[in-house]
Formats: sequence, structure tokens, C-alpha cells
Amino acid sequence: MNRFHVRKVAVLGAGVMGAQIAAQLVNCKVPVVLFDLPAKEGPKNGIALRAIDNLKKLKPAPLGVAADAALIQPANYEEHLDLLAGCDLVIEAIAERMDWKLDLYTRIAPALNPAAIVASNTSGLSITKLSEALPQSIRPRFCGIHFFNPPRYMSLVELIPTPATMPDILDQLESFVTTAVGKSVVRAKDTPNFVANRVGIAGMLATIKEAENFGLSYDVVDDLTGKKMGRASSGTFRTADVVGLDTMAHVIKTLQDNLKDDPFYASYATPAVLGKLIEQGALGQKSGAGFYKKVGKDILRLDPASGEYVKGGAKADPLVDRILKKPAAERLKLLRESSHPQAQFLWAILRDSFHYVAVHLHDIADSARDVDFAMRWGFGMKQGPFELWQEAGWAQVAQWVKEDIDAGKALSSAPLPAWVFDGPVAAAGGVHRSEGSWSAATARWVARSTLPVYARQHFPEAVLGSGAAAPLKSGTEEFANDEIRVWSLDGEVLIASITAKLHLISPAVTEGLLKAVEIAEAKYQGLVIWSPDDVFSAGANLESLLPVFMKLGAKGIAPEEKKLQDAMLRIRYAQVPVLAAMRGLALGGGCELAVHCARRVAHLESYVGLVEVGVGLIPGGGGLAYIARRAAEMAAAGNAKADLLQFLTDGFTSAAMAKVATSAIEARASGWLLWDDVIVPHKDELLFVAIAQAKAMSASGYRPPHKALFPVAGRNARATITGQLVNLRDGGFASAHDFHIASLIADVVCGGDVDAGSLVNEEYLMTLERKHFCGLLEHPKTQERIMGMLQTGKPVRN
Repeated sequence: MNRFHVRKVAVLGAGVMGAQIAAQLVNCKVPVVLFDLPAKEGPKNGIALRAIDNLKKLKPAPLGVAADAALIQPANYEEHLDLLAGCDLVIEAIAERMDWKLDLYTRIAPALNPAAIVASNTSGLSITKLSEALPQSIRPRFCGIHFFNPPRYMSLVELIPTPATMPDILDQLESFVTTAVGKSVVRAKDTPNFVANRVGIAGMLATIKEAENFGLSYDVVDDLTGKKMGRASSGTFRTADVVGLDTMAHVIKTLQDNLKDDPFYASYATPAVLGKLIEQGALGQKSGAGFYKKVGKDILRLDPASGEYVKGGAKADPLVDRILKKPAAERLKLLRESSHPQAQFLWAILRDSFHYVAVHLHDIADSARDVDFAMRWGFGMKQGPFELWQEAGWAQVAQWVKEDIDAGKALSSAPLPAWVFDGPVAAAGGVHRSEGSWSAATARWVARSTLPVYARQHFPEAVLGSGAAAPLKSGTEEFANDEIRVWSLDGEVLIASITAKLHLISPAVTEGLLKAVEIAEAKYQGLVIWSPDDVFSAGANLESLLPVFMKLGAKGIAPEEKKLQDAMLRIRYAQVPVLAAMRGLALGGGCELAVHCARRVAHLESYVGLVEVGVGLIPGGGGLAYIARRAAEMAAAGNAKADLLQFLTDGFTSAAMAKVATSAIEARASGWLLWDDVIVPHKDELLFVAIAQAKAMSASGYRPPHKALFPVAGRNARATITGQLVNLRDGGFASAHDFHIASLIADVVCGGDVDAGSLVNEEYLMTLERKHFCGLLEHPKTQERIMGMLQTGKPVRN
């Protein structure tokens, strides 16, 4: 298969979805043109320009850094159709009106690049019907591409072919969307609402109905159907508010209009409360009210009986909470047998979901794996419905569901399909096994895609029961203790995986990292620090040092702190390249570990910063020494050696205010990532790219940097910063303890009580770090902050 080169993408439609798709493309360095109608007044690109400007204001932020909005090229259909000739991919994302879409296709068809792929970002309209408006020559290159909202943060993209779509076109688009845009693809059939929305919206409707049946309030339902069930924290009704009640109603109408023969058709009725809210203009979060309404700092919930908003915040009963923590088989049994209405409600919605996906698998998806992945990636579930069913005991759960159907308790009287009880699935105890997942349409096990793009994913996300390799049990192990594993996949590059909770850095982790460097220098081309989840490292493990502190006080911590600092320098000056493969949280000590590596390979969604002030400390693992050294390097590069303060300001501010970069792009702008570091759009390609980078650096004759002296800003710069801090303290913007901590940070990054331009080394600055770090440990206000964080997980402001 030839590589699909995308020089530029056109997005047609500058609405909420179109603009945010364009933003994600820019995040991933893909040039993009955003089209909309010509404005009736002012600049003809006015509609697109306003949409681009609005991207800077949206929360959660669709752009890695707001300034990148300028990289989106605005256009309108009247003046700029010629720009389509330079676009290799055209994504239509206008309103969900079949007539509008068909009219637009007719208009753009003559201007399209003859080799371009054309795709519609519809959430449920028939892709085949849409294709009929296109010339015969374009139809083989047309398909559906359904991004989930918000496109930056939701993993799922559904690709939907028509009967005329060429297989190679879909393969090319899947490869591009995966590697270049960082999305996880499910191929869906051209059925109403495709896979995720078909199952997800049916599930939300069932939840609304069962909540009414059992008399549960919306806040209790959201608490039950959120994190406690391994689903998105927003639960059901808050999710509806975020999506938009009008959007939800549109998706429901698609079900109503197109599925009149569906055995679950009666359950697709628009809930009365939803219809009433829409009639009143209460469309959810975008209109300020829906199932919930924010009044000041209070979140009120709708009382459907009175139609008024009342105090919210009610939680699940502790009894049900305890049940939800049980293993799957026991959990479902207890929920089904309990007389508690909340437990009965949960069993009912789970039963409804098992029933629904089993009946519809034949029509909506190529395999059960596609259903489970769609619900994980599109609705934030930790497990898809088939996975939970299989884990809880396939035969037993199937029997329970059958009994409820026979008793008239289910949403539909449709029986479970025969394959549930007889044949390969029943014999295997579920729909997922090592050779693939069950396809009801073809009555066989379907293996995962073998597209070349997936060779870049050493440990792709897998469904329960598939027998996928566990990363921390794979490869050849070189060293391990309770908190770190040092291993290799290929015998050429070593991997260090921190296994402690939140990958906190303790003395055991430090020991393991030092051992990893030693082994890598002796036997390998490089070392990659990587762990297979959404945390690189959340910082130092303060709790592990408590026994030492209780026995010896701060003087007992100083040697441990020096060991950590020495380990950072050992990593920086290792004889082989050490790379940080970052994903998710890289905070405090995790940030310090990353900046001391030879290179960083970061997933787009990396959150990086020095946050120690939150526990009343200063960074103590070389983070402040790094800020001072980078300021000197930047000043030298800009030929401004005499004025270091301007290069220190951003680093000092980040550390003193515990500012966290909320994307890898922002981390690069903040100085935690450098311009030769690599940002990877897809989380599962992170290890592949990091290993490749390590080998390339080794093959290029990597040598560590020279240990060199560098200038610091000195006492005058420290006095300037301290004067600004006094104003913040006296103006009530900082507490006395915050002022004290920030003053110590300023002392370190400026080099202490020395003249401007004095030459120092990293060890000197780390000695200052260590002195102030240990001094703060003795401070009562810092001790309050540390204990508060350990006990509640939340920062104490004092």
C-alpha cells in the first residue's frame, strides 16, 4: 500500500465540531483550511475567523497552545474553492441536514483534488445516501469519518464505508487518523448512529427510563453511573448536558426515523423531561441550564416533578458503593439480588446494555471488539459491555438476562440470539479470545487489523479475554524491585518502567534508575523511561521518606535528597542516550526526571510542571538547577550574557506558581520540552517512537554533554524578583509562606548571594536546592501542607 501523503486538510463547516477538528489537526502539525459560508457583513471570511478566535476561549482547550489558532487558514465557499485543489483530505462537518450536505457536495465536487479523500463527519446520517450527491469518480474515495466531541480529548473516530468505497482508501485514512491525528479507529457499518452513539444513546435512554422506574434523582444516578461504574466521571445526565440536549435529541430522532422495525423501538421515545427542557431552551451546558443549572458556586439539579431546580450533590448509598467495589461476578450477583432501589437500578441498566448489544451486534459492528472499543473510546468506559459480561461469567449472566426478558422486566421482549447460548461463544465463555472477537454477522472470530500502522504499537489497547501481552511481563528482564522494572523488548534498547503508585519516585525507584543506566551503558544502545499508563511520574514519594524524617528530621532527608540529585546528573551524563517517554502526568520529580534526560518523546496529552509549592516545598531534584542552566544557555544563544533575568522569568514563575503545561505543545513553549524533542499524537506509539529515537541517537554517535560552568543572574536579580514578590504578598495575592517559598526559589535560580555572571555548576545549585528543601521540611506551614496532601490528596493553602 502506498503511503497516503497529506499536505493539507480542508474542513468544511466552522461550527463547534468543524473548528475543533481543525484545532486538533493543527495540534498535530497538519496544515488545515477551515471553510464556511461567506459572511453577509464585514470580511467574507468572518464566520470562519470568529470560529477560529473562539477556539482560544473554549474549555476544555481544543488547542495545545491558544496562539496556534493563527495556523488555521480561514476560507469561504464563494472565494476560495480553488484551495481545495491543494487538499489531500476534505472533511465535511456542517450541520446534520441531509439536504444541506448534498447541496455542498454538488458545489465543491468540481474543485476537488482528483486524488483527495472526501469524508463526512456526520454522527448518524446514511453515508451511502450522502455519496449519491457526488460524481461517480469521487464515490470510491468517499466515506464517513465520525469524530467524538471534544475531538482533542476523545479517542474515538468511526470510519464508515459505503459499498463503493475502495478498501485502500479506508486503509489510508485509518493509518493517517491513527498516527498523524492520534485517534483510535473503529470501522462501523452504515447503520443509524453507527456503533458508539447507537449503543451509547440507547444506554442513556434506558438509564433515564430506569431512573424514573426506581425514583432516583439525577445527581444520584450520575454518582452511580460515573467513576463508581468505571465510566466517565460526568455520569449520565451531566454528560447529556455537556453534549447538548438538542444534539442528544437529534441522535434520538435518527433512531426514531430509521429503526421502526427495531425490537427496542419503544425505548427510543424522547423522554418527556428531555422534550420539555428543549422546549424551554434549556439545552444543557451551552445554554446555562439543562438537567443541571449553575447558580453562583452551587450546582442545582432539576426536580422533574416540580420543574424547579433544587440543591444537588446527593451520592450513592454506601451499601451500593461497597457492592460496586466487588469483583465482577460477585458485583452483578449482589446487584441483581439486592432489594435496594439503587442496586436494582444498576442491575437493570447493565441487563439492558447486555441485552441490547447482543441483539444488535449482527447489524452494527464487524465484531464484539468494535462495540467494546467504541464504548471505551467514545463514552469513556473502562470496560465495554461485552467485556464486563464475559468477566462476570458469560453463561450465568446470559441466564439472568434471559430470565428477566421472560419475566417482562427488560426493555424489549426480543430473545437473546442463539449464539449467546450455543456454539463457539458459549464454549469459549465469551466473545473475546486470543484468535479474535466474535462476529455475529459472519459467525466467526475476527482478528485485529494487521495494517502496517499498528506495527508501531508495541502494546495496543486490548479487550479483556484477548490474551494480549502484558507490557510489564513482556521482554527480557534485567533488573526489578518492588517499584521499578528494567527490561528490553529487542535486546538493543533498555526500558525502565516505574511500577509504584502514580510512579512516584522513592529511594527504590532511584536505585532502579541508577541500575538501569549502568546496565544500558554496558549492554545497550540506549535507555527509555516508559510506563504503560497515563502517568509518567507524579513526583517524589514523600510518604516513603516519613520514617526517616520522624527519626532524624531534615538532616536525615538531606542524604536521600542528594542521592536523587546525583541520580538526575547520572542520567544527564550517561554514556548512552536516556530518553523520557512521557504520557499524562509528569509533575514535580517526574518533570525533573524528564528534563535531565537526553531527549523527551511526549504524547500530546502530557501535563508537565514543577508543583512542589503545593506541599510547601521547592523543587529538590535538580529542577531549579535546570531552570538556571537553561536560562544561561538561552542567553548565550541570544548573545545576551549580561542580562540573564529576562531568560529566568518564565522558569521562575512556573516553579513559584506551580504552573502546569496542559499539553506537550505548551510544555515545549514553557521550556520543559525542547525543539528537538518529539511530540507523538497517539499514546500507543510512544514506546515505538522513543525506541527508534534512542537507536537513531546511538547510531549518530551520541555523546553526553560536557560538564561545564555557566553564569547565573546573581544577587541583584534575586533582589528584583524579591521586590516583586513583596508587592504580591502585601497586596494579598500571596500568603506569607508562599512568599517565603518563592523567595527561596529565586535564591536558587539566581545562584544565591553571588555577583551577576558568576560561573557555577549544577552541583552548586543543587546544594542550594537541598539546603532550602530540607529547611522547609522543618517549617510548620510546610508540614501542614504535606500532611494535608497525604491525607486528602488536595493542596492546603496556608
